[in-house]
Amino acid sequence: MAVSMRDLDPAFQGAGQKAGIEIWRIENFRPVPVPKSSYGKFFTGDSYVILKTTALKSGALRHDIHYWLGKDTSQDEAGAAAVKTVELDAALGGRAVQYREVQGHETEKFLSYFKPCIIPQEGGVASGFKHVQEEEHKIRMFVCRGKHVVHVKEVPFARSSLNHDDIFILDTKSKIFQFNGSNSSIQERAKALEVVQYIKDTYHDGKCEVAAIEDGKLMADAETGEFWGFFGGFAPLPRKTASDEDRTVQSHTAKLLSVEKGQAKPVDADSLTRELLDTNKCYILDCGLEVFVWMGRNTSLDERKTASGAAEELIRGSDRPKSQIIRVIEGFETVVFKSKFESWPQTTNVAVTEDGRSKVAALLRRQGLNVKGLAKAAPAKEEPQPYIDCTGNLQVWRVNGQEKVLLPASDQSKFYSGDCYIFQYSYPGEDKEEYLIGTWIGKQSVEDERVSAVSSATKMVESMKFQATQACIHEGNEPIQFFSIFQSFIVFKGGLSDGYKNYIAEKEIPEGTYTEDGLALFRVQGSGPDNMQAIQVEAVASSLNSSYCYILHSGSTVFTWAGNLTSPDDHELVERQLDIIKPNLQSKPQKEGSESEQFWELLGGKSEYPSQKTAREPEGDPHLFSCMFSKGNLKVTEIYNFTQDDLMTEDIFILDCHSDIFVWVGQQVDTKNKLQALTIGRKFLEHDFLLEKLSREAPIYIVMEGSEPPFFTRFFSWDSAKSSMHGNSFQRKLTIVKTGGTPTVDKPKRRTPVSYGGRSSSVPDRSQRSRSMSFSPERVRVRGRSPAFNALAAAFENPNARNLSTPPPVVKKLYPKSVTPDSAKKSAAIAALTASFEKQPPPARETIIPRSVKVSPPTPKTTPTPDPNSKENSMSSKLESLTIQEDAKEGEAEDEEGLPIYPYERLKITSTDPVSEIDVTKRETYLSSEEFKEKFGMKKDSFYKLPKWKQNKLKMALQLF
Repeated sequence: MAVSMRDLDPAFQGAGQKAGIEIWRIENFRPVPVPKSSYGKFFTGDSYVILKTTALKSGALRHDIHYWLGKDTSQDEAGAAAVKTVELDAALGGRAVQYREVQGHETEKFLSYFKPCIIPQEGGVASGFKHVQEEEHKIRMFVCRGKHVVHVKEVPFARSSLNHDDIFILDTKSKIFQFNGSNSSIQERAKALEVVQYIKDTYHDGKCEVAAIEDGKLMADAETGEFWGFFGGFAPLPRKTASDEDRTVQSHTAKLLSVEKGQAKPVDADSLTRELLDTNKCYILDCGLEVFVWMGRNTSLDERKTASGAAEELIRGSDRPKSQIIRVIEGFETVVFKSKFESWPQTTNVAVTEDGRSKVAALLRRQGLNVKGLAKAAPAKEEPQPYIDCTGNLQVWRVNGQEKVLLPASDQSKFYSGDCYIFQYSYPGEDKEEYLIGTWIGKQSVEDERVSAVSSATKMVESMKFQATQACIHEGNEPIQFFSIFQSFIVFKGGLSDGYKNYIAEKEIPEGTYTEDGLALFRVQGSGPDNMQAIQVEAVASSLNSSYCYILHSGSTVFTWAGNLTSPDDHELVERQLDIIKPNLQSKPQKEGSESEQFWELLGGKSEYPSQKTAREPEGDPHLFSCMFSKGNLKVTEIYNFTQDDLMTEDIFILDCHSDIFVWVGQQVDTKNKLQALTIGRKFLEHDFLLEKLSREAPIYIVMEGSEPPFFTRFFSWDSAKSSMHGNSFQRKLTIVKTGGTPTVDKPKRRTPVSYGGRSSSVPDRSQRSRSMSFSPERVRVRGRSPAFNALAAAFENPNARNLSTPPPVVKKLYPKSVTPDSAKKSAAIAALTASFEKQPPPARETIIPRSVKVSPPTPKTTPTPDPNSKENSMSSKLESLTIQEDAKEGEAEDEEGLPIYPYERLKITSTDPVSEIDVTKRETYLSSEEFKEKFGMKKDSFYKLPKWKQNKLKMALQLF
């Protein structure tokens, strides 16, 4: 489409160069910029053009243009607004979606720009009206409709305006009343309260009372009586009468019309397909409520204006004031438009160029104007961040049929592609322990074990009263949070579970499970020591890639191979992974292009291989949807320009980030629907509502209200106090409105952390996030433990002898949960540690690997013993009994405090016959006095006089914590 200066209105020059909203009012048929201070203020006698510019993650700018028509605007003004919208689109390169907005029937997208609402004022410029001047406050009444955005309309101040279906706001001089019709929903009532707050702030300077009146309560309280007093006393409400505005426009079978010489002519076709649309023409797709104008890339500006006029005439002639006109450009069609066609190709052969944009930029540049915004912005390159504290505690189970097997710490990061795993990660939150419980589904795993893994994880979350985040992760689609938690992660071929073994035996598939002495090739990848993976691939030359490093071993022969496109950081990761996979063998380094014959022989000979990395699915621009799930059918509604306030506690929402999705579940959702959350997430991936080619194996997070993790809340301006409030959505917002905007909660507001890899607003550098920042052969990396305990664990460790010219292994050793040294060494170490308690705490930083750097208030030297009846300990107890062992026997005796006594072997966390129904945070209290003194080397009263951190180190050494 050719662009000339006569097509560019001077008012539009420089528009759309940065994210935000720009508004013009039509005056004498020309656009005049509206001051920012007047944004959201519309007059019924005027027409406006509104430009919304959005900066996408790709660096591009997306434009949506709306033209708003007041109910009293003239037909000429409305026509001018429609034409100027087409001109503005041309100035922006001809890619914007254009919407016709009629007062009282605006689209949800348009209203989302001006949350919580717009309340048009009487008056207008071009229509000859004078704007209404400020005067003495008069009583006004409004009707509010909408669950996600609110349509507000002023109605006559009379009893006859009220009904049982809607919500009404009565604005008096000293008090604002909200009348809730008995048939209105909780969500609609909550949204209407946002309008009350807007009226309070805008027209009363935030200084007036607010009252909620429930339909049917009669004269139950003073405020109800006061409300009805404005109407001369209570009387039954009349039935709601259907008006023209209440009449819905019925959608009908879509009709395609071709616009030729200003006339819309039906297109004869049995079905709607993309092939019917000619790039040299404009078309109208009439769907009833929605009327689309499709404009081919090769059409002229005048042809586009003519097609827009034909659409206006179509709805005006058929008396359809509610119908919305949406104009789309070829190659930039909306998802809704595409969905009207029976077939729409994933990619269309359209020559999408920068022609329009560059020509406009050239014209403006000649005038000396800034045209930076007309060029596509460069994509922002930034390393993905985990947004989670990586110093917590990890437990992993391998699924074996219908059972799960707890893995020792040394094997927690070693997964097999033929198996499924369950992991539980606890980490410090802002005022409590947070939990992430997830499943990892191997590519070669069997269906029965996949179902068992998800079922077990769901039961674990349910046992915690849904206060944990749940994740479902498929091999090859792991998110950054997963890799950061595991830090060093290895995937072997084959499987160890009975389900996998039975499957390959039944199908007569050759056994391919990894063995230490066999032939194996590993691709090494990652961004650093706190995020590195080794993935076993087929041991053939075609598995190599110039952008990666590899480890190849066969028996005692080990090679490392570095592609020509790899960096020194990649080479370091290979050495680290080598220390885990083959810690006692010296490798033979190979550089791409200078490999030995033996190397190629092990791979079966040379062959071609790729050189570029496979790009991981990027995180997309987030979209929020409300969900309705019934009888296996999922219906979603997109919420535009979303905020935390859009999350209603009665509902389920999906946050779609393309690379992964979050299913947010409100506290008021019933248990049955909470258990359907994962199914809802899978249905969403299956339907791919935005046609964005979502992977059906994208990670799914189930996020419960009140326990939102930082990698979810980062998409909002988050206030933890709001999600911790009690009551339904209406009750919560009524509390906020009445208390001046401050949420009231039963528990203290969560503290804001200073810095760690997650909840803080700024992301620390990687040195702060890493749990392994320096190296020494004697050091043992212990997840989230203190220096004293690390020193104790190091005393039990026998480091492998190896060539010290390479970095040492960085292996998680969660001693003592998974390692049992001989009793003599343990007793000696405990005795040494006990003796050290009489001295100053050891400055042992030089003998351990420091944990993540976290700035926090100083911890008191002594802390009280936690209350065994506290919610936190109760939850830990339930979780421990569920996930470790079950069905223990009763004790045989009681101690002097009235507690039952159990032998040490049954109280250990690694016991094969554990005790149930005990406080798992105070296992030592169930020991007899004699056995307590034997194990701890002191009496109970002396033990409890020690600082809490010292108590815990002894308990951990004895496997009682």
